[in-house]
Amino acid sequence: MALEHALLVALTERPGTGLELTRRFDRSIGLFWQATHQQVYRTLGRMERDGWVQVETAGRPGSQRGRGEKRYVVAPAGADALRSWLAEPQPTEQFRSALTVRLRGASYGDRAAVLDDVRTHLTEHAGRLAGYEAMCARDYPDPAALSGAALDQYLVLRGGIGLERFWVDWLTECLAAHDAAPDAARDPAAPDAAAPDPTERTPR
Repeated sequence: MALEHALLVALTERPGTGLELTRRFDRSIGLFWQATHQQVYRTLGRMERDGWVQVETAGRPGSQRGRGEKRYVVAPAGADALRSWLAEPQPTEQFRSALTVRLRGASYGDRAAVLDDVRTHLTEHAGRLAGYEAMCARDYPDPAALSGAALDQYLVLRGGIGLERFWVDWLTECLAAHDAAPDAARDPAAPDAAAPDPTERTPR
């Protein structure tokens, strides 16, 4: 997936100016596919040159005569590109997390620093979870009545809620396990004795 596809989805849902799009992107697709505002504007310019979007210039109250904001709409070529991309199967995304690798190696360095980082991540994920749940309750009070695009948007938001719940539950479990571990009072910088790796098979 490229940023172009995310922007095509957002603009198909509702055309808008670059500023409107960046704000909407932050609150919706940007929750799952992150991009800076500079990247969004740069990609919109490339999509305009490629004929994927068209620009309408509309004045706004208080603007100077003859000047207005660019309003982006999906062009026929962009709609075709989006349909083609939606029809193509996508490879399964591989899970990657630097924090999980740091946790795995915590015994060989400053475990306290790693656990402090776990607490920071837990706070951030808990905040996102609360925001997603509030958004879900506000925007989708009757999920059983949803269909079409609204149902798709709701299900993606539910996926975000499930993902954040995973992080909150797992990070909470990690901290509780370390607090309860027999060696909790030991110097966190001292490496543990080598332990067998349950993920590696022992040849017979």
